[in-house]
Amino acid sequence: MLWCKTLAAGVLLAAAGANAACDWPAWNQFKQHYISDQGRIIDPSDKRQISTSEGQSYGLFFALVADDREAFSQILDWTQNNLAQGSMKSTLPAWLWGHGEDGKWAVLDSNSASDSDLWIAWALLEAGRLWDRPDYDELGQQLLKLIVKEEVVNIPGLGEMLLPGKVGFVKDNGWKLNPSYLPLQLLARFERYGAPWKAMRAPALRLLLETSPKGFVPNWVRWQKDKYWQMQETPALVGSYDAIRTYLWAGMLSDKDPDKARLLTHFQPMVNATVERGAPPEKIDVVSGKLTNDGPVGFSASLLPMLQDNEALYVQRSRVAQNYPGTDAYYSYVLTLFGQGWDQQRFRFTSQGELVHDRGQECAVSH
Repeated sequence: MLWCKTLAAGVLLAAAGANAACDWPAWNQFKQHYISDQGRIIDPSDKRQISTSEGQSYGLFFALVADDREAFSQILDWTQNNLAQGSMKSTLPAWLWGHGEDGKWAVLDSNSASDSDLWIAWALLEAGRLWDRPDYDELGQQLLKLIVKEEVVNIPGLGEMLLPGKVGFVKDNGWKLNPSYLPLQLLARFERYGAPWKAMRAPALRLLLETSPKGFVPNWVRWQKDKYWQMQETPALVGSYDAIRTYLWAGMLSDKDPDKARLLTHFQPMVNATVERGAPPEKIDVVSGKLTNDGPVGFSASLLPMLQDNEALYVQRSRVAQNYPGTDAYYSYVLTLFGQGWDQQRFRFTSQGELVHDRGQECAVSH
């Protein structure tokens, strides 16, 4: 009979017919519990019922992987109309929207989040390519130009770099940066559009490697002019809920990416810690290497791409299956869609940053 090797909440789902394509139950459940009919992705853990540009950007990615063109269109429309004043050709999306103290639903913080902007631009460009939608491609290119104009700077001693947002990250000849905001596969996709994307690769790699001296990535780090990375910060530099994405992005790089092997070797201490503990650590002092608590199940899903050649892969797969995120765990759920979706071979990235679009894992024949 035909069956799909799709693990969602620990259950193998049977396919219906000889030519049936495997569904993505986890994405369908995410839509049911986290996305409104208008395309707003809701984080119910916040009493303001917030939506973020991050959530919208991830929703576009998952809709693209699932070949869910209706959801993609709805998410895009809501994002432009509510976060970007009607058009991302001229306005970067505000990062935070929700129910304000005045009782109104509106933008709560108009600053941008550059990682979300990158994912939105990438999703638009790839939707344009895969679905033959020149309008998406044009919007993606216009958004990319806006990102360069408003969020990219040349940092003395470091080079071209993406600021985490339009305002608030430059002070007293110092620049606050976030390693998880720079997936190298996205930079590879943007290189064809010229400066500054190709030039950003080397500074981004320095950010990933030099700010994790023991192989553990910080959430945030500061570069000071003439003094370089400020690693002895008070309080200590911690890697946790932001940083977990850095391991995820690295693990999902194409095997042909020139820097993947180096990154995975450098981040091996995170793998070792996960093997020893049975779960990824929740918080890490990146200078001392001190580990605290076990991370939520989304952390386990995030490490699945890095664990492909490690026996711990099966332990973390089991942890995800047995503790699948529920209806009130937005962030853990999106991490799981990324990590488990990649582990199920629903998508891959090429070394040029393009999506290998499988539209759901193909069904295998079982006798």
